[in-house]
Amino acid sequence: MKLTGNTIFITGGTSGIGRGLAEALHKLGNKVIISGRRKALLDEVTAANPGMVAIPLDVTSVDSIQAAAKELVATYPDLNVVFNNAGFMPFDDVSGPVDDAVAQDLITTNLLGPIRVTSALIEHLKTRPQATILYTSSVLAFVPIASNAIYSATKAALHSFALSQRFQLRDTTVRVQEIAPPWVDTDLIYKSGDPRAMPLAAFIEQTLVALASDAPEVIVDAVRPMRDNPGANEHVLFNAFNQSIVDNPIPVGA
Repeated sequence: MKLTGNTIFITGGTSGIGRGLAEALHKLGNKVIISGRRKALLDEVTAANPGMVAIPLDVTSVDSIQAAAKELVATYPDLNVVFNNAGFMPFDDVSGPVDDAVAQDLITTNLLGPIRVTSALIEHLKTRPQATILYTSSVLAFVPIASNAIYSATKAALHSFALSQRFQLRDTTVRVQEIAPPWVDTDLIYKSGDPRAMPLAAFIEQTLVALASDAPEVIVDAVRPMRDNPGANEHVLFNAFNQSIVDNPIPVGA
């Protein structure tokens, strides 16, 4: 993806990785439109970044997605990058009964949300000379964390979807890139300064470099062994990784 001269729509752009990349891309001279459910946060981010704009969007609502897509195409006809970043990460325990409402909300937000947002804008993107669809998946798509089993599964499914969509768009002007972050020190879980979490600034810096390479998958070097783990012997690293979390739990609140 070229890093300048774009009109970029970002879901989940009010905090964490979404806000970090929105602000970095804004500073590079792109027209950045962020979205989210909470107007107060949208106003806060746009006030801190003059020239950035926002539209409200609930990625769990088909009507909200369709309304946002209509507004985007009408108001920003140069839109050429759609960055699907909205998501959340609850802890769960699938060794017992699953909270069905939470599971449905998680799948609707993390998987159906990106699919629906992209679907609503794909025909417009095909009209642009150069266009990019970005998905934020996770390194947990490749090595799941057992304490966030459904979240990990949504990211594995999103990775699979991106592979198929990339292939089907191979003869168009639209490219598909997948950002698969490691544990980054943001509010997705709990911003704690844990040394196992990658600082957000370092993640943003390395991610921009990888994005500019047009690599189909944008992965920081530190987690390449996890990306390369799936295969016949994947259980060894998976078990070691998850045992390390059991032995040193991730903080879940202040």
